[in-house]
Amino acid sequence: MAKKTIMLVCSAGMSTSLLVTKMQKAADEKGLDTDIFAVSASEADSHLENKDVNVLLLGPQVRFMKGDFEKRLAPKGIPLEVINMADYGMMNGEKVLAQALSLIGE
Repeated sequence: MAKKTIMLVCSAGMSTSLLVTKMQKAADEKGLDTDIFAVSASEADSHLENKDVNVLLLGPQVRFMKGDFEKRLAPKGIPLEVINMADYGMMNGEKVLAQALSLIGE
C-alpha cells in the first residue's frame, strides 16, 4: 500500500499535535505507511502546495472554514471532513485515522 498523507488543520496546530501522535501510533499498529501532520489554518495552503496530501481533516474548532477549504480542495480532488467532536475531545487516534482512511477509500 502506498504512503497515505493525512493533514489535520486546526486553529493553531498545537492541540491537534497530540491527536497526530495517537493517529500515528494506531497506523503503526496496523502496519500502515502514513505521514500524519497538523498545521494551523494559516499554514495550510503552503503545505497543500508542497505535499501530496491524500485527505484533509479539520479540527472541530475550525469547522466554519469547511466551505472555504472545499473550494480550494475540489480542483485537487482532496477529500475533506470535520473531525468528529467526541473523537477529537477524547483524542481517539484510532477512530480519527479510520475516518481519514474511509475518506481516501481504504
